[in-house]
Amino acid sequence: MTIERMRAYRKTYFAMLISSTLSLIASLVLSIDAWKLAGNPKSKFACDINAVVSCGKVAKSWQSTLLGFPNSFIGLMTEPVVITVAIAGLALVAFPKGFLRVAHVVYGLGLIFALWLLSQSFFVIKAFCPWCLLVTVSTITVFSTMSRIVIMENVWNLSESTHEKAVNFLEKGWGRVIYSAIYSFLAIAIILKYGNQIF
Repeated sequence: MTIERMRAYRKTYFAMLISSTLSLIASLVLSIDAWKLAGNPKSKFACDINAVVSCGKVAKSWQSTLLGFPNSFIGLMTEPVVITVAIAGLALVAFPKGFLRVAHVVYGLGLIFALWLLSQSFFVIKAFCPWCLLVTVSTITVFSTMSRIVIMENVWNLSESTHEKAVNFLEKGWGRVIYSAIYSFLAIAIILKYGNQIF
């Protein structure tokens, strides 16, 4: 990867940095709330606005501690790593393909987990936490930025024709269209389901 090519990814790494930082902040707030909840199960959180917008209701569900500890702890462990990768990328560090493959797979699993939690919040718990939603949106953004670099650098060793098509797709801006559409879909779905109950 040449210096010129690495410079071309600076905006991508900057978006990754901002998103992962927001996710880390959200994870920190959720972890503090989880600590308060452990001390007092009747604790009321600042974002407990009503029956629908309720961090407390989400935090008290079994889905919030799926692995035996608050899910927010995962963010505290992983987001600093992503922040470090983003800062290194901005400093024009070239990552080995093996590292990028592992990062892509691990964060892909993180995205699946975040979307599963969102679906549980949406259909099972029937309440949503603004901080959790911020984590989901940030996770989508980070995975999108990571995928862009992975595709542009052909980390997965696609055939020459397939790689060329993928690069053209991204260079035409379709990647941004896709994740913007995902954000819009999430916003519309929340509004349609909860409507006036949100406010």
